[in-house]
Amino acid sequence: MIIASQVTLKPDSVLGLATGSTPIGTYDELVELYARGKLDFSEIKTVNLDEYKGLDRENEQSYFYFMKKHLFERVNIPLASVHIPDGTAAEDERECARYEQIIHDLGGIDLQLLGIGHNGHIGFNEPEDVYERKTHCVELSERTIEANKRFFASEEAVPRYAYTMGIGTIMQAKKILLLASGEEKAPIMKQALLGPITPKVPASVLQLHPDVTIVGDEAALSLL
Repeated sequence: MIIASQVTLKPDSVLGLATGSTPIGTYDELVELYARGKLDFSEIKTVNLDEYKGLDRENEQSYFYFMKKHLFERVNIPLASVHIPDGTAAEDERECARYEQIIHDLGGIDLQLLGIGHNGHIGFNEPEDVYERKTHCVELSERTIEANKRFFASEEAVPRYAYTMGIGTIMQAKKILLLASGEEKAPIMKQALLGPITPKVPASVLQLHPDVTIVGDEAALSLL
């Protein structure tokens, strides 16, 4: 397993982590390896891709809560070593700059885990006219809100804004691991990996990264 190998070979790695349904199985595998004594997270540092604006860490729909539930409280990683944007920050620009500084001070990301949205977003970098370089606050697209409403009581409860690492920040990671599953992801995987590089399909920029590994099921990769 790629992440397990990274942790084993460099015990003090900085891991960039993602949320959503796709990486849950990955986190379960890491927890199982830890439980069997195969992995040690005591020196690992983590930075998450994104967080909803307006949700505090104890909100069950926050990404901090997600990460705590699926990984952090199940392995021996110190909570002081995990970093996620503060969804309750008073000033967007200050919070984005603070988060960028954290990543810089950690020495950058050794391995960044990514999923891909139906519209090609990575993190919450939505289709735009230009690539956003650094961590920023973004207005979520209607398609992203539609895709995420299953996690909330109603569509109205889904936050409309989120903090997310920028494309430049993601692309500075030394290695990238992209996960995709399900037939519904097949069209965007084809666009992202075989189509033109364009901010209209944010994930297409991964074609320019020197070390990207793609892990997907047969359905998600069926058009490649």
